[in-house]
Amino acid sequence: MSDDEKVAKDLVETLKDGERGFGAAAEKLRDSDRPEWAATMERFSEQRAQFRREIVALGHAYGDDVDESASAAGALHRGWIALKDALTGDDAGSVLGAAVTGENHAVSEYEKALEKDLSAGFREVVSRQHAAVVAARDEVKGLQLAD
Repeated sequence: MSDDEKVAKDLVETLKDGERGFGAAAEKLRDSDRPEWAATMERFSEQRAQFRREIVALGHAYGDDVDESASAAGALHRGWIALKDALTGDDAGSVLGAAVTGENHAVSEYEKALEKDLSAGFREVVSRQHAAVVAARDEVKGLQLAD
C-alpha cells in the first residue's frame, strides 16, 4: 500500500469523525443557550464531508478504494468521542470543548500525514485541507474563549 493510500484512508476516517462530531455538536447547540453556534458547527460538518469526498475522489482516480476500511486508530478515536459525548451533556461550553478536542486530533492527523512521502498532487490537497482544519480549530477555540 502506498503512503498516499494509507494516509488517504486515515484522513477519510478522521474526516468522517469530524463530520459526525460537528453534526452532533450542531444538534446540541440548536437547543442550548448559544443556538447561533449551531450554524458554525454545521458549516464545519459540511466542510469535513467535502474534504472527505475530495480525498475519496482522488483515491478513485488512482485506483484506490480509500473509503472502505477503517483504521484501528480511527475506531479508537470514534469510541473515545462516543464516551466523551455521553459525559459532555448539552452545555454549550462543554460541546465546544469536545469540538476543540476533536479538532486537535484532526490537526495532529494532518500533521502526521504531511510527514509521509506523499505524491505532489496529494500533498497539495492535504496541505490545503490542513490549513483549513487549523483555521476551523482556531475559530472554535475563539468561540470557546468568547463564551
